[in-house]
Amino acid sequence: MGWLWAIIVGFVLGLIAKAILPGKQHLPLWLATICGIGGAVLGNWIAAGFGIEETPGFDWGRHAFQLIAAIILVFIGDRAWVALKGNRQRT
Repeated sequence: MGWLWAIIVGFVLGLIAKAILPGKQHLPLWLATICGIGGAVLGNWIAAGFGIEETPGFDWGRHAFQLIAAIILVFIGDRAWVALKGNRQRT
């Protein structure tokens, strides 16, 4: 169940990050999901560094760190995807 939950959270974070970033992202959905999973893990690690890894109730701070990390990873992933694949149009 842990892996399924990580994929769902990563998918949602990847979609939100793609929606927040300005302009068109060329990153495929599967790679945005992987970046979202990485953002969740990185955000949890940063939150633990600030001492907000375990709080009662809804962890707004932890989720904010997860989203910020996902946005950064989606941006980096998109730039890398464009550099590797080029800016070719699909037909």
